[in-house]
Amino acid sequence: MPSHYDVIIIGTGPGGGTLAYKLAPSGKKILLLERGGYLPREKDNWNSKTVFIENRYKAKETWKDKNGNAFHPGIHYNVGGNSKVYGAALLRMRAQDFGEVKHHGGISPEWPISYDDLEPYYTQAEHLYHVHGNRGEDPTEPKASAPYKYPALTHEPRIQELHDDWQKCGHKPFHLPVGVMLNEQQPEKGACIRCNTCDGFPCLLNAKADSQVVCVDPALQYPNVTMLTNALVTRLETNASGREVKGVVVLRNGQKEIYAADIIVVSCGAINSAALLLKSANDKHPNGLANSSDLVGRHYMCHNNSAMLAISKRPNQTVFQKTIGLNDFYYASAEWDYPMGHISMIGKQDFEMLKLGAPPFAPGLALDVAAKHSLDFWMTSEDLPDPNNRVLVGKDGNIMLAYTENNLEAHQRLAAKLKGMLNHLGCEEHLLPTHLYFGKRIPIAGTAHQCGTVRFGPDPKTSVLDVNCKAHDLDNLYVVDASFFVSSSAVNPSLTIIANALRVGGHLLERLGVGN
Repeated sequence: MPSHYDVIIIGTGPGGGTLAYKLAPSGKKILLLERGGYLPREKDNWNSKTVFIENRYKAKETWKDKNGNAFHPGIHYNVGGNSKVYGAALLRMRAQDFGEVKHHGGISPEWPISYDDLEPYYTQAEHLYHVHGNRGEDPTEPKASAPYKYPALTHEPRIQELHDDWQKCGHKPFHLPVGVMLNEQQPEKGACIRCNTCDGFPCLLNAKADSQVVCVDPALQYPNVTMLTNALVTRLETNASGREVKGVVVLRNGQKEIYAADIIVVSCGAINSAALLLKSANDKHPNGLANSSDLVGRHYMCHNNSAMLAISKRPNQTVFQKTIGLNDFYYASAEWDYPMGHISMIGKQDFEMLKLGAPPFAPGLALDVAAKHSLDFWMTSEDLPDPNNRVLVGKDGNIMLAYTENNLEAHQRLAAKLKGMLNHLGCEEHLLPTHLYFGKRIPIAGTAHQCGTVRFGPDPKTSVLDVNCKAHDLDNLYVVDASFFVSSSAVNPSLTIIANALRVGGHLLERLGVGN
């Protein structure tokens, strides 16, 4: 195997995998390095006990929080990265999110690019990742250059009732944009069977639009693209001037290997990408690679997220529940002048999933009834970039994640809005009183929406990457996961990661002398 390539991409999640797909037709010699392997396709993919309690597919790692307490992060090292278990909700950031936004808890800063700069790539991303949706339902939806290629997923009867109840009360629910290989008109022609094991589960049928299925496997059909699995990148080495990465050090099968390329792209996830740069410190970069600004690892964000279950008086027989969203409070409300966030439904909870988060004394029968009667919601509010929320690397090389929640009142108000809507806005006959709702805050280990640790911008003093996501301090180093975010918005970052990877891919094709 050659040791020198045109491009090396480290990580195969939505950033790295999408970039590989974009570059593959160029004919350039591309190497993908993935620290994990292919996630096993097995019946246990659909077993909630195996997935959520035994954590079969989660990385066996221990990190530390800011107080030195150990925890097990919700990280998955597989071909396709965390997208193998994501919920496939693929929303655009709102146009306003790219500007400076005043929150109750502080200021969300302006991005160095505008929504219009990214819009064409959002459209490409939606088409590539099989996003099903319907334009014009969500009043906060930014303008788009094309309709969704795939029709919105239909609501099952109980969810349609909720949709209609909200509409009658003046709210504007919309069909949630979801990336799945589903053909509702001709089910036999689609891989998706609309099962109850999508959100948080690996897909046994490879019917979820994840990075492996949509991008990595197709890219590997090109003879110029190679992938090494179980290949852990331990550091990046530079040349004598410190201006170029000359070697990618890999631990594989217990052996040290070194690979080189004209262009190096890091896409390990916002936490691990920052950690890799910090671990790669040398004489020319004593504080870590690309870290002359002292910003590598800082401004970590992961959203203020909560799951909430509303217990209905009658059973909720919905199978695929994740079809509805609500952004009525994304910007503000009549009584509060600050953004609150996004509401959507999540996958239907079952007994094993509720048991995981319930107190040990909770009776099993009650949990079983709750699972059969629940309406299950996800709430996302924006957390703000704080330089003290950061990724650090200990002397032993292990990761420490220092994070203090902020902008919490917005999230609390969003939860109160949801509770009030379900109790008072046309749904009284369906739901129990508010005190019987229970919500679960997502702890520090919930790293699914990680972003912001290697931010981009025009000024090397206030950013790590330039507007093309190249490191200011190095001539051949790029980062294309959510590390580049300067704010988190209040929607899942996945589609923005994908769109940006397509954007950076166009830039790299020009740099490589290949037509875009």
